Amino acid sequence: MAGTDQDAVDAEDEALYVLTAVLLTPAQFPSVLGDDYPEACAALDLPPVADGYGLVLGQDADGARWTVVVDDVSLVAVAIASWDCGMEYELSPDERTVVAALPGWPLAVAVAAPNVPEPHDPAPDVVDREPLCPPDTTVWGPAQRRLGADEIALQWARWRGQLDDADFASADDEAPDEMAPAEEPPAEDAAQPAADEGAHKARGGVRRVLAEARAYVDTPPPLGRVRSSFAPGDARTLRADGPGWSMVARTDDIAFVLLDEEPGEVVPVGRGTELPGLLEALDKMAVRPA
Repeated sequence: MAGTDQDAVDAEDEALYVLTAVLLTPAQFPSVLGDDYPEACAALDLPPVADGYGLVLGQDADGARWTVVVDDVSLVAVAIASWDCGMEYELSPDERTVVAALPGWPLAVAVAAPNVPEPHDPAPDVVDREPLCPPDTTVWGPAQRRLGADEIALQWARWRGQLDDADFASADDEAPDEMAPAEEPPAEDAAQPAADEGAHKARGGVRRVLAEARAYVDTPPPLGRVRSSFAPGDARTLRADGPGWSMVARTDDIAFVLLDEEPGEVVPVGRGTELPGLLEALDKMAVRPA
């Protein structure tokens, strides 16, 4: 997802060569920044307004990194959709839509603008705040745990295809057992499956996650903690996050849980008798893309 080298916006009278853009809305935000929409906004010192923002990442003529925050969410959404389809789109928000121009980038960007110096933070004498920088994902922690959940949501078919329904507890089992984690086959992602010796330890963590997810149904969590998106057929892909955990599920299938206290492990959770009802309830209260 990237713009062309002709794309530019005017931020504080400085031309910005657009490299990429992302949405920051209750239903769609860079999860690496937080477990929910308000937390992601707080990482950028932005108020969590209902309509959200578009984040335009680029470089100025000196090569400095800038993140331009705009309130024209629809324009940024169209640009992202066009780029995802392989189409060119000149993203040039009107100056009146610019909410803030923040030094640095909150996310890692692998490309750079041509014919300008290499990406670097703006000089200290031209900014009034510490430049943004991506969260550290070189070690296991909340940011990497959420990125792992993102990957599972994107590659659901591959992850699910490695599992057999016999790996999970029966729907007739007692509630605590039916939610127990099953052994996961090997995967190449940074998040790795729970091994046999770790299954017992992970079991308590999964029960805690499911209890906290159930509590969301009665007491709605911060906006964006539970999100629902498209899935094949009549199903929905559910994403729920909480303190120290992330869960990805299909409303017609199983769930995967990742825990801060279980570095690199992905724990599958069988449907049993309780998971279907929980997923249905979460889907009803989840925020959805417009």
